[in-house]
Amino acid sequence: MAAERTYAIIGCGMMGREHMQNLALVEGAALVAIADPDASSREFAQTLAASLGQDIACHAEIAKMLAEVQPDAVIIASPNHTHFAVVQQVMEHGAAILLEKPMCTTVADAETLAALQRDYDPLFWVGLEYRYMPPVTRFIERVKAGGTGPVKMLSIREHRFPFLPKIGDWNRFNRNTGGTLVEKCCHFFDLMRHILGDEPVRVFASGAQDVNHLDERYDGETPDILDNAYVIVDFARGARAILDLCMFAEGSEQQEDIYALGPVGKLEVKIPAAEVTWSPRDRSGPVVETVATPPDALAAGYHHGATYFQLRDFHAALCAGEPATVTALDGLRSVQMGAAAQESIAIGQPVPLDFGD
Repeated sequence: MAAERTYAIIGCGMMGREHMQNLALVEGAALVAIADPDASSREFAQTLAASLGQDIACHAEIAKMLAEVQPDAVIIASPNHTHFAVVQQVMEHGAAILLEKPMCTTVADAETLAALQRDYDPLFWVGLEYRYMPPVTRFIERVKAGGTGPVKMLSIREHRFPFLPKIGDWNRFNRNTGGTLVEKCCHFFDLMRHILGDEPVRVFASGAQDVNHLDERYDGETPDILDNAYVIVDFARGARAILDLCMFAEGSEQQEDIYALGPVGKLEVKIPAAEVTWSPRDRSGPVVETVATPPDALAAGYHHGATYFQLRDFHAALCAGEPATVTALDGLRSVQMGAAAQESIAIGQPVPLDFGD
């Protein structure tokens, strides 16, 4: 029987509730409390908890919840612009932390949190869960095993639906999200680093807000979030990566396509088709491998099972006292890359990156 640890969730919007559903699938993970200042979010969470067999305390205030419940681990799924303050509040109580992406909305805040984490002994994990989608995990395994030879070109395409409504409409403005290429695309910049095992040295991007949210007004303001972009990233050892993002493509057959190309051949993965395709240069392929995801994990959210597998590994690390797989450094780098891409669009020039390490 798996060891039991208690969990609390801060922020019970869409992602917080996805964590609730997936915690219910992780043996030994007991959700005991949630905190959210919005009454409707707490009501939704309470109803969901009852349906999942979770006995939770609902709090409007984070401080009160942490003092009364003292959970072993806290999942932070509050709006992006609250992460910096909320993480530090949780750190005062010494709980393990799973911080949803993006780590912060600004590079300065992300750097500060990464520095604080270095002196923080409990488990600290950043929720860049796309690497946990089973077909993507298999694709990465095959690339890292040398299937393509050294990767020279990496392409990530996401053609998807627009940003969904959020409580208070916070995700309609760059000041709250960090910008689309931080808020949404930190996942893909993390994947680039993870797949290539290398650091970026230059980012060049072109993007705009061409279709979505232009007819919306919030307190007289029009949303300013990008809905499409191309981002080219050069890496230290010579590989190139590109992100192709479109958020007015909800009719697409595939939401994500990732391609890795090297001197031996090409590997690609498609979501939701869940296919990994190998195309060797000798033209003996293509060979398609279908990668299954458990139906209950697929049904428990919008991320093709990734939330479940990430929570499973987080819980295992928490119980065993092992370090995080997705670190504060990973979170920092994904914000730095997204912010550089946003800057490149603003100035119309490539942005160099030098991390000095």
